Amino acid sequence: MLLLVGLGNPGSGYAQNRHNIGFMAVDVIVHRHGFSPWRRKFQGEVAEGTIGGRKVLALKPLTYMNESGRAVQAAATFYRISPAQILVLHDDMDLAPGKVRLKIGGGHGGHNGLRSIQAHLGPDFRRLRLGVGHPGDRDRVIGHVLNDFAKADRDWLDKLLDVIADEAPRLAKNDDAGFMNRVALVMNPPKPKKPRPPKDADGAGDDKERTDDGV
Repeated sequence: MLLLVGLGNPGSGYAQNRHNIGFMAVDVIVHRHGFSPWRRKFQGEVAEGTIGGRKVLALKPLTYMNESGRAVQAAATFYRISPAQILVLHDDMDLAPGKVRLKIGGGHGGHNGLRSIQAHLGPDFRRLRLGVGHPGDRDRVIGHVLNDFAKADRDWLDKLLDVIADEAPRLAKNDDAGFMNRVALVMNPPKPKKPRPPKDADGAGDDKERTDDGV
């Protein structure tokens, strides 16, 4: 079983915060793949479903961000899920808005939700890092993550959440490279090549006729 954890803070006042992009992503995945309704359990909300032929338990801790590890540990212990079978979706200020990275293990980078999970389960779980950008000033960090996404963010945010849900089967199958390739293609599609000008009958194309003086 895959334990799919979205990080955020509970309550309507936090729902659209940058810090809650993990909740947002898991909500879209659960809806897109026809999971069971959310129910209270493990100090959080859980929903069950199948993605890519793999059984998945989605979890949104309701302990507030700083205590996320309590809920994750409770679910992992009950279902005997190892850290390697846990995927945590969370906001990341070190990535530009709309950028995504997948990693296994490592530090918490100052993220209190990751810090709490590591304190309860160790560092060896997968993380899907969802870029929300940095305000450029350390004193503005808390206000940045605890403020709502701006209207200008909705285009890239909606596109990102959609592609994460669409490509969730690759996450469930541990096809991290395939997932990242698909996300990159959707978020940064290649620019169409400009058509080449048609050639004249003599193959000169649109080149201007040269004079005897080479002008």
